[in-house]
Amino acid sequence: MGSIFSAIGNGINAIVSAIAAVVMTIVGAITTVIVTIFDVIIDILCCNCFGSRRSRRRTGRRSRMGGRGVY
Repeated sequence: MGSIFSAIGNGINAIVSAIAAVVMTIVGAITTVIVTIFDVIIDILCCNCFGSRRSRRRTGRRSRMGGRGVY
């Protein structure tokens, strides 16, 4: 009689573990997508902010030399 209950318990444990693994996989995939979206947004914002500052510095150096490039 005890072996029947043990088998039922092991079966329920296997089902719950499988469901938990599926849920963890789904949550991991959603988290990866959200982090990737935020990374892309931050990359775009950083390129717009720092890219314009770098281009201003480059034009400032060229203007000091009278428009001639530094070689």
